[in-house]
Amino acid sequence: MSSYELMVIFTPVLSNEEFSAGTKNLKKFITDNAGEIIGEDTWGLKSLAYPIAKKTTGLYYVMEYQAETSLNAKFTIQMNRDESIMRFMITVLDKHAIAYNDRKRRGIKIEKPVPAQKESNQLTEKEA
Repeated sequence: MSSYELMVIFTPVLSNEEFSAGTKNLKKFITDNAGEIIGEDTWGLKSLAYPIAKKTTGLYYVMEYQAETSLNAKFTIQMNRDESIMRFMITVLDKHAIAYNDRKRRGIKIEKPVPAQKESNQLTEKEA
């Protein structure tokens, strides 16, 4: 099984109940087809970079899951049929992305290494 990340933009006119029902339908489709939900994150209402269907905002939802590759074709058809979904994107995750998402879920921060300072080759006044 491969790991995937799904990002969905729902139409902003949905109520909280409709939004949660839409996300539950996505999760149910994955689990009913022998997939496994690894993590999920609701970003909420965000501005769009450009209007989609004359809407400038959307409800964002991100889900990480594991499933067989053949499931994505069925999943794409299912999401295209849903009128509450404006856009979606399925991304295949490599081992680095899986590790990053795992650290993010656990709240572990990785500090960036501090670059070493260059040593000066110039002689000071005392050495000269």
